[in-house]
Amino acid sequence: MPGIDFRQVRAAVPMRAVLELLGWQARTRHGPQWRGRCPLHGSRSATSRCFAVHVDRGLYHCFRCGAGGNALDLFAAVTRQSLYQAALDLCGRLGQAVPWLTTNHERTP
Repeated sequence: MPGIDFRQVRAAVPMRAVLELLGWQARTRHGPQWRGRCPLHGSRSATSRCFAVHVDRGLYHCFRCGAGGNALDLFAAVTRQSLYQAALDLCGRLGQAVPWLTTNHERTP
């Protein structure tokens, strides 16, 4: 199985696009900080704001279940896929080429 350059995937995929794909709606917005229901542990309250997303930094954190990470981590967790599968799926849905790792068998001095 060829390797994926996860650093490039994380850099190329904006958090806003992942939130849109997941159908997540913010309850409150304060600049780049958005809050709402956690898509991971299934907040029941319609006014829940325990899930915080910093869209400019591409990071999320839930203050109730403790989950946190970047846009790729969020997509993988919500869709219950491995990071590898999530990267392939996400790149496909966003119409981006998958950034494959190149193997360099030559030694550099």
